[in-house]
Amino acid sequence: MSNFKDLDALLQKYVDDGLPGCGMVIAKKGEILYEKYFGYADVENKVPLEQKHLFRQASLTKVAMYTTAMMLYEQGKFLMTDPIYEYFPEWKNTMKRVTLPNGKVEIVPVEHPITVKNIMNMTCGLPYHMIMGNIPLRNPVSESMGHYMEPLFKKGHFTLREQIAAMSQVPIAFEPGERWLYGFASELTAGLIEAVGGKPAEKVIKEMLFEPLQMNTTANYLEGDMGERLVKNYVLAPGKKLGDEGALVIRDDSMMVGPLGTVNGFSRVVTNPSDYTHLIQMLANGGKWNGEQIMGRKTIDLMRTNTISQELIDQDLANNYLCGYGYGYGVRCLMDKHVGHSNGSLGQFGWTGGSGTWGEADPSEGTSIVYMHNLQPNLEEYHHLRMRAVAYGCL
Repeated sequence: MSNFKDLDALLQKYVDDGLPGCGMVIAKKGEILYEKYFGYADVENKVPLEQKHLFRQASLTKVAMYTTAMMLYEQGKFLMTDPIYEYFPEWKNTMKRVTLPNGKVEIVPVEHPITVKNIMNMTCGLPYHMIMGNIPLRNPVSESMGHYMEPLFKKGHFTLREQIAAMSQVPIAFEPGERWLYGFASELTAGLIEAVGGKPAEKVIKEMLFEPLQMNTTANYLEGDMGERLVKNYVLAPGKKLGDEGALVIRDDSMMVGPLGTVNGFSRVVTNPSDYTHLIQMLANGGKWNGEQIMGRKTIDLMRTNTISQELIDQDLANNYLCGYGYGYGVRCLMDKHVGHSNGSLGQFGWTGGSGTWGEADPSEGTSIVYMHNLQPNLEEYHHLRMRAVAYGCL
C-alpha cells in the first residue's frame, strides 16, 4: 500500500509544472479518506484553490445526466427500445450517409430508427459539431451539423429543444448501433430527460439528483455566488507548453456557463470534488447516500454493464486513455485491467471531462475517486492516468 504522500507529491508536481490548480477527493463507504487542493483558482491574483471553488465539468456532467436518465428508466418512464421519434417527432425520418465501393456518398433512409439505447450508449451516429476552442471536427457529419447550427448561433441564443430539432436534419454517420461515436447523443439524452420529466432537464437533474444528494454547491447553471467561486477558465496558448511564460490564457465562457436561460442548449455542471463525491459515492455504494436509497443497485449494475462489442471497442476505444474499458450507459466500465494498465478493480466506472475533470466509482469496495482541474486542452492522458495509478495504489 502506498502512502497518500505519494499523491500529495504528484498533485503538487502538476502545479509546479504549470497546471493552474487541482483538487481531489477519495472516499470509501461514506468516509473521506483523502481531500486536498493544490495551486490557484486565480493564478494572476494568487488566489489559493480551496474546497469552496467550483470547476466546469464539461463531459463529466454526463455521469449526473445519465444517472438521472437511469433513475427515470427504473421509474418506467421509457424503454431502451423506444424510438426517439416518440419523444422528438421530427426524428421520424432519419437519414444516413452511405459510402459506396466507388467512393460516392449517398444519403439514404436508416433501416432502423434511433432508439433510446443508441443515445444512452453513444451509437446514434452523431458526433459533436465542434471541439474545444471552436475548432471544427474534420468530418462531413460534424460539418453538416455546423451548417444546421449556424442559424441558431446567428440568433444569439437557443434552447436544447431547438438544437435537437435542427440536428434532426443531419444525415447520421452510420446505421444506428453500427459504431460507437462520442457526441450529440448526450444532448438527445438531456432532451429525453426533459420530455419525460416535463420541465427543463437542468431542473429535473437538480430535483431528482442534486437535492436528494445534498449537492448544495452543484448546478447546471449559476446560482447565487457560484460565478464568483468559479476557477478561472484557462487555455494553453498556441505553441506553448505548461510552465512556459505566457502559457496560460483566460478565456470567456459566458455562453457555456451562466444563469438558467442564458446558456445555449443544455448547460454543463459546475461543482467541486467535495460535492461531486456525493454522487460518485452513491453510485459506488449501491445507490445509497446517508442511509437513503436514491436509486436501485440493480439499475447501477445495468448502467455499468458494457453494451458494445469487442469489435467496436477495438475500433473506437482502443487508445491509451480508454484502453481496457468498455462503454455502458453514459459511462466507461473497466473490463480488462491488463489491457488498461489499471491497478483498480474490474467493474469500476465513470467518465471524464474536456476541462480536466475525472470521476470513477468502484462498487466492489464502495470507493470513489474524483479529480478536477480546469485547463484546455486538458492534457488528460498525462494527468489522469498518473493520478489514477497513484490513487488506486493508495487504496
